[in-house]
Amino acid sequence: MESYRENLERVFVRMDQVLPDSCLLVWNLAMPLGERVTGGFLLPELQPLAVSLRQDVVEGNFYSATLAGKHCFDVLDLHFHFRHAVRHRHRDGVHWDQHAHRHLSHLLLAHVADAWGVELPEHDRLPETSERHVRLRVIKKKKIVVKKRKKLRQPGPLGTARPLVTTHSAKTLTLPEKQEPGCPPLGLESLRVSDSQLEASSSQSFGLGAHRGRLNIQSGLEDGDLYDGAWCAEQQDTEPWLQVDAKNPVRFAGIVTQGRNSVWRYDWVTSFKVQFSNDSQTWWKSRNSTGMDMVFPANSDAETPVLNLLPEPQVARFIRLLPQTWFQGGAPCLRAEILACPVSDPNDLFPEAHTLGSSDSLDFRHHNYKAMRKLMKQVNEQCPNITRIYSIGKSHQGLKLYVMEMSDHPGEHELGEPEVRYVAGMHGNEALGRELLLLLMQFLCHEFLRGDPRVTRLLTETRIHLLPSMNPDGYETAYHRGSELVGWAEGRWTHQGIDLNHNFADLNTQLWYAEDDGLVPHTVPNHHLPLPTYYTLPNATVAPETWAVIKWMKRIPFVLSANLHGGELVVSYPFDMTRTPWAARELTPTPDDAVFRWLSTVYAGTNRAMQDTDRRPCHSQDFSLHGNVINGADWHTVPGSMNDFSYLHTNCFEVTVELSCDKFPHEKELPQEWENNKDALLTYLEQVRMGITGVVRDKDTELGIADAVIAVEGINHDVTTAWGGDYWRLLTPGDYVVTASAEGYHTVRQHCQVTFEEGPVPCNFLLTKTPKERLRELLATRGKLPPDLRRKLERLRGQK
Repeated sequence: MESYRENLERVFVRMDQVLPDSCLLVWNLAMPLGERVTGGFLLPELQPLAVSLRQDVVEGNFYSATLAGKHCFDVLDLHFHFRHAVRHRHRDGVHWDQHAHRHLSHLLLAHVADAWGVELPEHDRLPETSERHVRLRVIKKKKIVVKKRKKLRQPGPLGTARPLVTTHSAKTLTLPEKQEPGCPPLGLESLRVSDSQLEASSSQSFGLGAHRGRLNIQSGLEDGDLYDGAWCAEQQDTEPWLQVDAKNPVRFAGIVTQGRNSVWRYDWVTSFKVQFSNDSQTWWKSRNSTGMDMVFPANSDAETPVLNLLPEPQVARFIRLLPQTWFQGGAPCLRAEILACPVSDPNDLFPEAHTLGSSDSLDFRHHNYKAMRKLMKQVNEQCPNITRIYSIGKSHQGLKLYVMEMSDHPGEHELGEPEVRYVAGMHGNEALGRELLLLLMQFLCHEFLRGDPRVTRLLTETRIHLLPSMNPDGYETAYHRGSELVGWAEGRWTHQGIDLNHNFADLNTQLWYAEDDGLVPHTVPNHHLPLPTYYTLPNATVAPETWAVIKWMKRIPFVLSANLHGGELVVSYPFDMTRTPWAARELTPTPDDAVFRWLSTVYAGTNRAMQDTDRRPCHSQDFSLHGNVINGADWHTVPGSMNDFSYLHTNCFEVTVELSCDKFPHEKELPQEWENNKDALLTYLEQVRMGITGVVRDKDTELGIADAVIAVEGINHDVTTAWGGDYWRLLTPGDYVVTASAEGYHTVRQHCQVTFEEGPVPCNFLLTKTPKERLRELLATRGKLPPDLRRKLERLRGQK
């Protein structure tokens, strides 16, 4: 490995010298090896290296990627792209099949095309096309170039598909303020439309059945299982169709379509027709102004949602999508959302549809950055005595990361009062968490003014911090596209292209290595692990949003937190990273597993949607079988997560809440989503009262001791006191032996019993200075030595 690093540095320096600035160099990381490597490239004398070769590849990849970034070369992480594709790797553990090579070629060509702004060939392209801007961050030799390239898109004929951009005489493209269809979605993505309401002419398999034809549905890791990524008709089906039953007459206004979600397949519909019916027997078609059957242009890739508005809205109960053409060599596969407005039923012929609503008088709409800031200011003005707005930093684009603090004494840490936080919007396109926190701050303000005892107690005994948007740049991108057109990933990353949930320092690895070497906790602490050196280097890829949150964590002694995400219905708890290197998933609990499971169960058990026994799984896993909670690493490994970092670098216990199947629900669904989560949000905050709390004081001065270590026997994770000496240790009911220690003091141990009664159990400590510490202080102040210390000092001198 040492010679590899030296040779790599020489190669990169030489390439820097000889390659012109116009040259694009793509450094490809090595693909993952199998657990057992038998490939013939290893000479017989090198066969013993096969045991550690997987780890060597990981180390080499990390070093070469870092070095390539330092030299401003492109990096294509093939190890990441193929980490779940083990079934396409040969038995020798090294080579890959033709499907992997095809995907590899696609990745390379797409990367180069993006870097150079070259349009990839498109199939079945109609004469009329419109354009939209796609921002690309291209890392080239010696410089970073942010380009705008044009991506072709097929709109509908005049009056059917709303154009994404307008073209002016100067041939410049201008994006509209926001594209938002008039009618809300029927609910395929949010699961308000049940599986029984979806029907199809045929299906290739159960996993590709009509019930999988939902917008943004995600496939499992393997194609061909029960959870594939679209509805796909049989190849021999000459007249395929997908049908949706609205259960009541509605005014159909438009259709949003996607292709099949798959790593290995390329299937999407390029055009379709639409039919309507009131009885599923007699059908009529959507027609254009000339009376001809309307043919709607659909998708040119698998993931980008395409909106087609009907020439004239149609009132009916059933709607059918009839694919006419599809990607060459693929199959008729699609995911869809139907846009429809409710209509009145004067004859009362149909059962009344369930209406989404809330009795709370709150602002149920999506808020962009400007509207969010205005709303937070309004809450602050309405409740000035219990609120404070502050900023913890700025995004890459300069948008401030605003926090709403809510407490009876905002702006100060009260001795003995725990600090809790909610963080939302880490992924900018997961918008529900952002709106729930904006609704929560309104609700707490209103209920406090009304004198609600639960809210009053919460704000009196707790200091609450609400960060509604950790990634405001990403949210603005997603908001601009609109709730139904943002897709699964657009806006997820920051403006720099960084996934914030993989951007925190990996403290897990250094802790586990130290544990394996028997160094924890005597040599290496089991808590408050320091930041690695590589993470603090000037060229480290750490987003400004990440640094802002890390500094926030250091500044305030948080005890409890939840990170609000979207796209599933489950609560995951640390560890998020697998202990076995590069394992895709593996149960990896923390020493506080009982506490984390309790916290997760509290939220899942009070969330209405998670407790709905009739709902179907969101995508490819049924989390309801395990109470809608899961260990994060046992779901999928996430190195550098905020949850793990918070646990290992601070006192704070944090879980991730996946709030909804729909990452960006339509604002019509916000009242119901608020009702689903309101009680869970309040109940989770109240869990900060479980366990023990107290103050560690100096016995002589009775002043609080900062940074004293609180250790619980049998739990290999300690916490520390805040600057006033106060601490909080979350624990489940039971009898515990608790130790308080601090530098220069004698350690004190006592028994603390946590009961099922509400409220934390007081467990205070008085520490006595050691003689050595007392002597040091007296000598520093030139004070007179007490007789006992003088005698001890004389005895020590006599021994010498």
